Amino acid sequence: MAAEEISKPPSLPPYPEMIWSAIAALNETGGSNKTSIAKYIESKYGDLLAGNPALLSHHLNRMTDTGELVFCKNNYMKPDPNAPPKRGRGRPPKPKDPIAPAADLPPARPRGRPPKDPNAPPKPPKATAAGTGRPRGRPRKMARPARGITGTPTATTAVPMTAGSGRPRGRPPKVKAAVMTEVSVQN
Repeated sequence: MAAEEISKPPSLPPYPEMIWSAIAALNETGGSNKTSIAKYIESKYGDLLAGNPALLSHHLNRMTDTGELVFCKNNYMKPDPNAPPKRGRGRPPKPKDPIAPAADLPPARPRGRPPKDPNAPPKPPKATAAGTGRPRGRPRKMARPARGITGTPTATTAVPMTAGSGRPRGRPPKVKAAVMTEVSVQN
């Protein structure tokens, strides 16, 4: 800001005053857009700085943020003093209740798990599932019997066995069907 004031010629008024005079002189019903404001300022004050468009944008935005101007449909205009305050999108916030005195509020709980009470009696052990003598969870896997399901010894194959599993590695071999002989029937 200090550099702007030093480098501008003394004949120019401050930008907010130039903007106000441009809006008042143009006197458009829906407000004046940035281009028309810039053209008016350039025609009236002729010798402007090289960075005039950037300075004009900056001052227009600042005046809009502070409420000195209203920006509506890409136009800048003076705010209407009788207009209701503009509400934002969405649901309005709930009215805040007055906060109760701090003496009525309980103290805040500390973070984390509370420490165990050393004077508390020990808890009785929990009962197992429905009072049965079985432990909780999935039962342990039982070892497979050495023989097949029917009790007959399993057929040995040429595929090597892995140590410990009792099952051969890979795909099991195809079982060959018994060779059937054709009996020719003669009449």
